Amino acid sequence: MSTFQTIKGTFDILPDPAMSSSAFAYGTAAWQHVEATLRDVLARFNFSEVRTPILEPTELIARGIGQLTDIVSKEMFAFTRGDTNYVMRPEITAPVMRAYLQHHLDQRGGVQKLYYIGPCFRAEEPQKGRYRQFHQFGVEVIGSDDARADAETIAVMMAVYKAFGLTNTTLRLNTLGDAESRPRYKAALQAYFEPYRQDLSETSRTRLDTNPLRILDTKDERERTLLADAPHLIDFVDAESRAHYEEVKQLLNDLGLVFVEDPFLVRGLDYYSRTAFELESPDLGAQSALGGGGRYDLLSVEVGSKKPVPAVGFASGMERLFLALEANEVTLPGTPSPDVFLVALGDRARRRVFRMAQELRDAGFKVALDLRGRSMKAQMREANRQNAPFTIIVGDNELEQAQAPVKNMETGEQTEVAFADLRNYLRDHVT
Repeated sequence: MSTFQTIKGTFDILPDPAMSSSAFAYGTAAWQHVEATLRDVLARFNFSEVRTPILEPTELIARGIGQLTDIVSKEMFAFTRGDTNYVMRPEITAPVMRAYLQHHLDQRGGVQKLYYIGPCFRAEEPQKGRYRQFHQFGVEVIGSDDARADAETIAVMMAVYKAFGLTNTTLRLNTLGDAESRPRYKAALQAYFEPYRQDLSETSRTRLDTNPLRILDTKDERERTLLADAPHLIDFVDAESRAHYEEVKQLLNDLGLVFVEDPFLVRGLDYYSRTAFELESPDLGAQSALGGGGRYDLLSVEVGSKKPVPAVGFASGMERLFLALEANEVTLPGTPSPDVFLVALGDRARRRVFRMAQELRDAGFKVALDLRGRSMKAQMREANRQNAPFTIIVGDNELEQAQAPVKNMETGEQTEVAFADLRNYLRDHVT
């Protein structure tokens, strides 16, 4: 009988770094370290965590992201059960807005500054750094239309990557204008590209009719050449949005955050308006985006609000963060080691050691012991494999004398310590 394997585009995260379904995954200690670093930075910016279900109504995602986006048209894992259509969330911004409206989080008072860390799902062809189950972290600042909310959202994104020592990045910035700006620009793009329809790829020809702004994301060199003379979005933006954009740029300058204005940056989701931004790293190769986001004041109306709720946020991929850390040779924690390994010789000692392990754990120590009844030699090898700095060896003689040798595994030195004094000895010597 063949054994089961992970589904294509997914991978296991194991205690040790490992290959899983042709994807390299860091061990759980590295993931915990990255998540702890994220939480530390976000706490300094006064963000609170929100956790939404992996399953959401299909209509929430379709209306929130946009029916004509690639995510909705091609990449959703969706199914029907009874009279309800479900989707495994492909992103988390729309679910967070749904939670904000459903639970009346505006009644908490003030601007809601929320963050999330969790898995998402997209039915796309897996490649390095892009999987069918991937992990996303991000923030949403809901309830403020002030340019400072935009600038602070960008600042917290930059602070996250700075905390990991990732400074070889480029921040790209643009404005999308208000709800009327995008349709005007869409019409101008269609008029510009129509004479070149036959020069476009099949994908871009489809986008020309349905979502021409996505042509701006093209990696095709011939199409990139055509973009040189394409109309710029800023020329179709309303005056109020222009003023908002100028204030965001000034605030970023005040913070010393360097950015590059990109007239073709539009982001891939329909809910964005006004500020749009993206962080790139050349260390990731062609797929250079680490994360990005923007303002989405109209998303609330799309998912059921009677009036717009101003909001801005960003999202980043955990797997892409790991790729950047690897490219920059950032050392991540390996599998954690116990403080002490207990070696038992004989049946009586095994019972006493089993109780001793619990006593030491209750005192706050990380304790490992053999659960297979192996020889002393095998147990010492296991202590070495687990990188335990100390071992305590207990046999019949140690039981009679109520003391045991504590061995420093690095120096080889042994010290006889009474059972009653083990906790104090370890407390003085375990770093």
